[in-house]
Amino acid sequence: MYLDRSVETLKGVGPLAVKRLARLKITTVGELLNHYPRRYDDFSNIIPIRSMRPGLVTFRAEVVAIANRRARSRRLSITEAILTDETGTVKVVWFNQPYLTRSFPPGKRVLVSGKLEFKNSDLALQSPAIEEDNGDPKHTARIVPIYPETEGLTSKQLRGFIMPLLHRARELPETLPAEILKAGKLAPFGEALTEIHAPSSRQKLEQARRRFAFEELFYVIAASLIIKSEIKTEQAPVIPLDADVAKKFTAAQDFDLTDAQRKAAWQILQDMSGERPMNRLLEGDVGSGKTAVAALAATMAMAGGLQAALMVPTEILAKQHFARLTPLLKRLGYQTVLLVGSQTAKAKQEANKQLASGTAHLTIGTHALLSEGVSFANLGLVIIDEQHRFGVSQRQTLKTKAGCLPHLLSMTATPIPRSLALTVYGDLDISVIDEMPPGRKSVATKLVEPDKRDSAYKFIDTQLARGRQMFVVCPLIEDSHVLEAKSVTAEAERLAKGPFKHRRIGVVHGRLKPAERDAVMGRFADGKLDILVATSVIEVGVDIPNASIMLVEGAERFGLAALHQLRGRIGRGTHSSYCLLFTGTEGGDAFRRLQALERTQDGFRLAQIDLELRGPGEIYGQKQHGILDLRLADLSDTKLVASVRNITADFVAEPQAMLQYPIVLERINRLKAMTSLD
Repeated sequence: MYLDRSVETLKGVGPLAVKRLARLKITTVGELLNHYPRRYDDFSNIIPIRSMRPGLVTFRAEVVAIANRRARSRRLSITEAILTDETGTVKVVWFNQPYLTRSFPPGKRVLVSGKLEFKNSDLALQSPAIEEDNGDPKHTARIVPIYPETEGLTSKQLRGFIMPLLHRARELPETLPAEILKAGKLAPFGEALTEIHAPSSRQKLEQARRRFAFEELFYVIAASLIIKSEIKTEQAPVIPLDADVAKKFTAAQDFDLTDAQRKAAWQILQDMSGERPMNRLLEGDVGSGKTAVAALAATMAMAGGLQAALMVPTEILAKQHFARLTPLLKRLGYQTVLLVGSQTAKAKQEANKQLASGTAHLTIGTHALLSEGVSFANLGLVIIDEQHRFGVSQRQTLKTKAGCLPHLLSMTATPIPRSLALTVYGDLDISVIDEMPPGRKSVATKLVEPDKRDSAYKFIDTQLARGRQMFVVCPLIEDSHVLEAKSVTAEAERLAKGPFKHRRIGVVHGRLKPAERDAVMGRFADGKLDILVATSVIEVGVDIPNASIMLVEGAERFGLAALHQLRGRIGRGTHSSYCLLFTGTEGGDAFRRLQALERTQDGFRLAQIDLELRGPGEIYGQKQHGILDLRLADLSDTKLVASVRNITADFVAEPQAMLQYPIVLERINRLKAMTSLD
């Protein structure tokens, strides 16, 4: 079996099916086999018709009668059949499947699986799966896989494409090292692949799922651990830990560091004082004081005669950090420069000149800092805000610019559950700020039901009348024919013509040019706008103390971690602050999930809930989620994560053993190269 063969070479896969499979990102046989079921219907228990009760049922029968008729709507065809066994009869109905009368004429022995329900005071099955009773069932009388589908491509069709391939699955090469298979007590690849698509029992299915979940985690964790070991072989500039420098820095602040900040700062400064490159992630809730800790680390580097660089994802955030840190560092005798894409050529040239000469001590900018024309005199520390993944190629770029590998400190305001940290951030040491500075106000959070919208608007207007400002966040930039969700452009227009026509309203979203976005944000920051309607582009890098209201439309479309980030944009001043979550539905799982945001301000707790309910993409970010590619692994299964990590650590500790598996190494190297800054 050739895994790289196109799916169009398979029997029964025509041009239309090829296009539909491509929508599922399936173009080869290998990708088809890696398209795992999302759930299973257990139709393995075959019972007599007389014993059937409402619910999922499977039975053997003979077709007594079958016929097609037209419904009142000429577009609807109804197929009705009477099926019987030695214990009784049952009526079955299908819609728009007239071909069934030819496939299953009277006298045909069949297997049927579906949901038995009361219809017009009589028990009947509606649109069940049916196939000939030939001893090799695919869609009935077994544990039946249900796949992620797309329009025009059903699970039944996918089973028809996949199952004929499984008889050769055991010929496929193993994708895990023998040592890992043995240590993890895992099923071989071919056996697991067969059982994941065509389970012979619940036990075999669970063994197959565990094997592939283990494999997904193995590769991600192995890549992280290898990166960590490689970094330890590099040389970094030694930055002495000078207590006097730390005292001068804290004296220059207008507030005291919390105990959590001091602990994190100590861990970071200890790392930097060694000759091996620091590779540490500093995590803490919005407003916990990560920037102050990073600024202390930068000051220590500059006091040691080295330069520091702070890299952020947006120009708005770069300018905000520059405005805040420049006065502080100037008092301590250090010069800061700004380097962002929208600057004039002359401004960039002057900044580059100061970097190359060493007269600029701290550089603040976007990832333009990595561009070819930028060079540093003696770069010793790089701080990255909200860009946790830093790829191998980018580290080499820094090494070229600095002459050796600088110390690296990443920061995130998204608290990361331990199991996710062990997996995705295994190459990083982690410091946690789990304490908020005194005086930080909590944000009152309320889930607003649809019929309470008008009263919420009245409350908001009273706050705006007192001089406060409001963010309105929408899921979409423009209206969509596919998604029923509020858009920034339409909502801004509706508010301007309706409930807030007497207020000044601005719009910000990711499609605006940076200069346009900055101009609108500047007007909002200066108090020239009352309401800012935006996408979640404001999640990172906006600090406006007078903004005390956050209104989120379609809140059920956001993860709890993202909503917590948005909520963190307010409550930064002296005013009472309010986060109002508007949804299009009442009740249900989404509604109950959002109630967790009402109950807690603890970002770590919310991140764990998100991980359990929505998966790592909500915490890690969809843009970076491809690095994980976890379809079966459950990161909330801490026992499995710990087991994989321990086994993987033993394996990567033996480089000679790894060299026996070039295919494994190649896959690990691909993961190592992935970044989030592209």
